[in-house]
Amino acid sequence: MTDREDERHHFSEGQGFDDPYEGFDLDPPELEPDLNEVDPVDSRVVADSLDERNLSTQDVDADDLIDVGLNYMGINRHEQAADAFERAARYADDDETAQEAWVNKGVAHAEMEEWDDAAGAHREAVFIDEDGPFAAEAETNLAYALWEFGDDEEAIYHAERAVRKDDRLPQAWYNLGFMENERGRHEEALECLDNAIRLGFKQADVYQEKSRALDELGREEEAGEVEARADRIRKEQEQRLVDQE
Repeated sequence: MTDREDERHHFSEGQGFDDPYEGFDLDPPELEPDLNEVDPVDSRVVADSLDERNLSTQDVDADDLIDVGLNYMGINRHEQAADAFERAARYADDDETAQEAWVNKGVAHAEMEEWDDAAGAHREAVFIDEDGPFAAEAETNLAYALWEFGDDEEAIYHAERAVRKDDRLPQAWYNLGFMENERGRHEEALECLDNAIRLGFKQADVYQEKSRALDELGREEEAGEVEARADRIRKEQEQRLVDQE
């Protein structure tokens, strides 16, 4: 999905995490709501504006609907985002856009801890095209949703598929490393987490997991150093939030 600061779930457009919602606009041209009559972030606007009795498929730009969903995500309106993404998938006229929309819908459900719905959306994304441009994101997000849902064995299967599909996707390595740690396979976890870090995934959580792996392997001094780095990153993030207020 698109850029968001999330350690386990990956949106459709790479990493970055810096001000991803610049140019915030909930009103793509196709919808043109009258702002004198409706609240632009009212939960019914997208649904009402896209009533299938009033709009045909060619009247709707699925890419604009994805942007609507991402904007909803930016203001933590995850239910409305999921609705927008589902409609984008329905109106998409190509597999790539549809796959992107389903991936994003899965992330929206994950934000609400609706793991079954999240898994279902990511399965749909994989079904559309197992080798598509968002297939690896779908696989790693599906893995985490399944893990949270309690289906550990299938979760590992999809986590491994994710890194096979795209070994340059850091979130996929992080998810697999987290799961390997949980399974007590700390050597394997350490390798996965180092891959995530090398690929630029440097949030506090990845260092926290690496510290846990090192500690379990008896490398306490290294674990302490990595834990300290995780703490520094976390404090820096907290300070940035304070500065923005």
